[in-house]
Amino acid sequence: MKRAIGKNIAIGFVLGLLTNFVGSVLYILLFSKYSIKTTIDVALEEDVMGNIIGLGALLNLLLFFFFLKKNRYYRARGVIMATLVAAFLILASKFY
Repeated sequence: MKRAIGKNIAIGFVLGLLTNFVGSVLYILLFSKYSIKTTIDVALEEDVMGNIIGLGALLNLLLFFFFLKKNRYYRARGVIMATLVAAFLILASKFY
């Protein structure tokens, strides 16, 4: 039973990270007039990469509620963990 719980949390975590990445790329594609690489370079130079990561994390909200609706509570927990990792990355990007 514990193995299944850990597996579901891991699935939610990986999907949360993937969703965050896809959300960030989607944001860049939709709202930037530059290429992905150029946008990331400029974002790192101007210290706004945390903002892009944060906007990408908005898709995690949809994934979280999807898992809750399907009664996949441990996967939803994994998505929350991935969102916390994104929050720590944003915090780290503000100080370094």
